[in-house]
Amino acid sequence: FNIFRWPKEYRVAYAGVPVSDLVQRMGYKSQGYRDIYAGFLGKQAADDPAEYRKRSPVNHVEKLETPLLVHTNTNDEDVNVMEVEHLIEALKAAGKKFEYKIYQDAPGGHAFNRVDTKFAKESRAEIWAFLARYLKP
Repeated sequence: FNIFRWPKEYRVAYAGVPVSDLVQRMGYKSQGYRDIYAGFLGKQAADDPAEYRKRSPVNHVEKLETPLLVHTNTNDEDVNVMEVEHLIEALKAAGKKFEYKIYQDAPGGHAFNRVDTKFAKESRAEIWAFLARYLKP
């Protein structure tokens, strides 16, 4: 979200299974989760969808200037892949240049690239190479 708000402040960004659309997210999360989130914002998404949209990266894609790599996983138990696909499609529709990969049922779900698997190693190698192109470590 910060790269959309302050695009000049970042040279590169990686978004791993990113929360992208709070309105959509509140639709598939439990009432308990929605209540916790409403505690932060003061209202439920159903009562103030504009506030939730304002805080959703998917609604700010036109501001992207920072090189961006997005990874998601189809079996993520926290951030549903449809939420990240919505971000990817919005970026494409806005004509933004970015890279992405949707991992198919990678072990580990939401934490798929933090475990020791083939997919995790592949994801970390992609992240490192992407960041290195812009940061020159």
